[in-house]
Amino acid sequence: MKILIVDDSRAMRMIVMRTLRQAGFADHKLAEAANGAEALKSIESEPPDLVLCDWNMPEMSGIELLGRLRAEGRGVKFGFVTSEGNPEMKTTARDAGALFFVTKPFSVEAFQDALASVIS
Repeated sequence: MKILIVDDSRAMRMIVMRTLRQAGFADHKLAEAANGAEALKSIESEPPDLVLCDWNMPEMSGIELLGRLRAEGRGVKFGFVTSEGNPEMKTTARDAGALFFVTKPFSVEAFQDALASVIS
């Protein structure tokens, strides 16, 4: 399975990758993008099986990316990994098609719980 990690912080992308490995997902191919626009180009050229995306980023936010993917008919599995997690955002994400919402700071267990039903 190919997992695309989208976050404007390189350090956070590294933390997410490390946490995925610690959570038992080391055998999956991991790719990175620094914002939604970069992620969209990557998805168009080499579609991932799952996108783990930050909400707030320059050029194109995570929710804008998800909306664009769904508008184009792309059903890639999508979840948010973000520092904000109010109930309104979670509802917006779910309504837009996100499968899960992991709030930073996160734990290995949070990734295991969120991805258990997404990655088989």
